[in-house]
Amino acid sequence: MSDSFILRDRQWREQNERVTLSNIATFSSNSLGRETEEEPDIFRTAFEKDRDRIIHSKAFRRLKHKTQVFINPDGDHFITRMSHTLQVTQIGRSISKTLGLNPDLTEAICLGHDVGHSPFGHTGEDVLNELLDQGWSHSENSVKVLSNIENLNLTKETINGIERHPWKYEEPPFTPEGLVCRFSDRIAYLSHDVEDAIRANVLKESDIPKKIVDTLGPPGKIWIDSLISGVYKGSDSNNIAMDSEILEIMNDLRDFMFKNVYLRQETMEQRSDAKKIVEELVLYFKNNPNELPKAYMQNQSELENSVDYVAGMTDRFAISTYESIR
Repeated sequence: MSDSFILRDRQWREQNERVTLSNIATFSSNSLGRETEEEPDIFRTAFEKDRDRIIHSKAFRRLKHKTQVFINPDGDHFITRMSHTLQVTQIGRSISKTLGLNPDLTEAICLGHDVGHSPFGHTGEDVLNELLDQGWSHSENSVKVLSNIENLNLTKETINGIERHPWKYEEPPFTPEGLVCRFSDRIAYLSHDVEDAIRANVLKESDIPKKIVDTLGPPGKIWIDSLISGVYKGSDSNNIAMDSEILEIMNDLRDFMFKNVYLRQETMEQRSDAKKIVEELVLYFKNNPNELPKAYMQNQSELENSVDYVAGMTDRFAISTYESIR
């Protein structure tokens, strides 16, 4: 046995991918590259560099103070955009490693998939979408944040996976690892949002339709296992998919959550307050562009610069800034 470490540099890691991953995996040595060409790292693969750049970004750090579902909850155990992202990443790595896909690319995509989310969850997204003629998407803004505002120069595979992870896009991500993020995101938020709703006394476990519980088990970790298993069962060597029975149950669960949690009356009242804050902040910084940080003074309209800045705010910073300008 050798007394010294064997350094596993980038070339060793790239070769190891060829040996350990499936034929449909995205190999880092075959990356389509970056917008600006760089010298390869001595030790890290291209996708490992992406992962590290995202996790050290300012946008990633702000996720800990951004809403998932419940705006400014009182309890310590409610899901934030940060904890959601970490759960998506863990689920994504689990799926990718089991299917023989590239866990490093999957991790990079999952870590970056929500960094462009606005304050106050999808309420903020809806407001910004209404304010811009061209519309606004949190995934496209994630790409803008990582590519322009922080200029991380990520690989095209990571950028595409982040931009195309929402199910609303008919054209899916072009890598199987990007598709894994799509499923991981939905598995994570449906599972933990139910737990948050029960914790907040919005739901009782007995409210959940029997068909869902009979198929997935009780809410929590067992749900995650059941939904992940649905991906294993539905995928093959040519496609990443979910078993049709589990997919139907997941869609039933999503419909149930929209009706009973996301669009309930109390949530709509909170959404109204948050909507006002976001609208007034955008208008204020549009009319006072000199107060924008330098990173947000991009070569575009003052409205777009204002939207970029407000979109990057955490919930609590948006509230405190709103109170300071009133």
